[in-house]
Amino acid sequence: MLTAYLSATWMLELMPCSYYSFDGGVRPHLVAAQIVSQDLLQYAMHWLEHKGFGADFYKLSHKPHHRFVNPRWADAFNGSMADTFTMILITLFITAQLLHANVWEYMIFGGSWSAWLVLIHSETVHPWDPLFRRLGLGTAADHHVHHKTFVWNYGHVIMWWDRLFGTYKSPAAVAQFNKGV
Repeated sequence: MLTAYLSATWMLELMPCSYYSFDGGVRPHLVAAQIVSQDLLQYAMHWLEHKGFGADFYKLSHKPHHRFVNPRWADAFNGSMADTFTMILITLFITAQLLHANVWEYMIFGGSWSAWLVLIHSETVHPWDPLFRRLGLGTAADHHVHHKTFVWNYGHVIMWWDRLFGTYKSPAAVAQFNKGV
């Protein structure tokens, strides 16, 4: 679905004009802004899938991804078509319309975003996790809280939204986790 989305939005010229420019360098602040925007939109969609759209929509869309109670890296993009459309494609399109990056910035954003989704679904404790947690960035342990409890930690890359809206739960507060996670 993502390949079809990227191809269609490019070929049908549905992206802002700036996305078709190969000129210029990479503006790190614009890459960061895309990440923040994407994560806020994805937080909202994630919360809505769980609580706002109703139980029937949750069962159709996001519940299949929650069969991974203890996700591994390869589970990051294993979801239903409805979940992919809602959580990824809609939010990507809105972010692209809000932030007019060039093609290089969009590719760096997309690659970074994809890699981070794999890392937060990982079963591995990474050496940078303590620093990321202090900065409010999402770690595998933070996301595993969501997969274990379903009602906490809707953010992915950034945990700021969960802290702001009262939906953050520290991995240390989840009794079922072993200390290594």
